Amino acid sequence: MMLFGSCFSGEIGRKLTEHKFRVEINPFGILYNPLSVLFAIERLISGVPFTSDDLFFHNGLYHSLQHHGSFSSPQREDALQRMNDRFEQAVALLPHATLLVITFGTAWVYRWKENDQVVANCHKLPPQQFHRVRLTPGEITREWEGLLSRLLLLNPEMQLLFTVSPVRHWGDGAHENQLSKSILHLAIDALQRLFPQQVAYFPAYELLMDELRDYRFYGEDMLHPSSLAVDYIWDRFSLAFFSRETQKVNREWSLLRQALEHRPLHPGSEAFQQFRRQTAERLEAFARRYPGITLDEERIQLTLRDNRL
Repeated sequence: MMLFGSCFSGEIGRKLTEHKFRVEINPFGILYNPLSVLFAIERLISGVPFTSDDLFFHNGLYHSLQHHGSFSSPQREDALQRMNDRFEQAVALLPHATLLVITFGTAWVYRWKENDQVVANCHKLPPQQFHRVRLTPGEITREWEGLLSRLLLLNPEMQLLFTVSPVRHWGDGAHENQLSKSILHLAIDALQRLFPQQVAYFPAYELLMDELRDYRFYGEDMLHPSSLAVDYIWDRFSLAFFSRETQKVNREWSLLRQALEHRPLHPGSEAFQQFRRQTAERLEAFARRYPGITLDEERIQLTLRDNRL
């Protein structure tokens, strides 16, 4: 699986990773608007790596207009290395990915005046260097219709699952935020009609807006979902898309992962040593039942902790 888009893709991707799914999450970093996600996937299809010409220097860092700021660095070569390492991994995976999870965050885009390019991140450049434009449902649909056709030529088995980020862009104002989210919904609905066998929608936005209205389900900024909300949406995601067998494996792994992450009050005690031995036995039994799940990292962690003790 590959996940692209806003921070909601990161949250679901983290949950999938915790449950031992094979995923690639945001190889360009968090992307908020549909065109930036589209350009990222098109760049992966092209396979053309990033060069120094794709970078610019600002506020002491080298940036790419197609990447999130987490890839920026004071050293040009370091920034390129970060970008191209993730890029090469994603290029290799894309033709074999059977599911893309795409999260749209906003219909607003920033176009760099120098070449009219839609940017993924402005990196705190002066605002007068950009045009801010709100996309229409038709613009998003036309661009993505072409991309989906290319993806299905690359891999006819590929499925796409779209979501709209439940995080509100309050800086636009309540009404503008609602218009933006509505545009994203209309575009996804149009893509579902064009590709009914390949495109599906998961109502993450509706779950948070309509079912999780209590303050407990929001972070301190009252915009981002709390961990409780993420867990709730993950449960609904699991019920919607996972088979009973997969749900069973997930529950089994969750209990085992809790044991692996346990931090004892008295690590040198005989009781904890017995607990560690039992956990290692459970890990190997799990590996025998599900040989397709890689547990090398957990084995190494157990060995390192035992050596420290």
